[in-house]
Amino acid sequence: MAKVIGFELNSQDPEKAAEFYSNVFGWEIEEPNWGYWPVKTGNDKNHAINGGISKGPHDYPHGTRIQIEVESIDESISLAKENGAMVVRDKMEFDDFYLAYLVDPVGLGFALIQRKG
Repeated sequence: MAKVIGFELNSQDPEKAAEFYSNVFGWEIEEPNWGYWPVKTGNDKNHAINGGISKGPHDYPHGTRIQIEVESIDESISLAKENGAMVVRDKMEFDDFYLAYLVDPVGLGFALIQRKG
């Protein structure tokens, strides 16, 4: 079963968003990497879901997406498309994982992540 492992907050002013969430909720915001500010919302004891804040791209300028970890990103993309999803950004490769962005049949955006290894 695929599980939600994180979230992405997209904003046209990610620094302001990071400051807001840090000040209001006490989230720990790390230095950006690839324009993505990693966010820690808790510690190992409270089983929090962590995520990140980034400047929203032209195809998703603002909003929230969940990140779903899957065993096979290729199979998950194919199955999602068969069930009415649209691929917004096809599989991208990073150092430790693969990432793709999709929109479900009702318009909700989500990310698929497959860890390497």
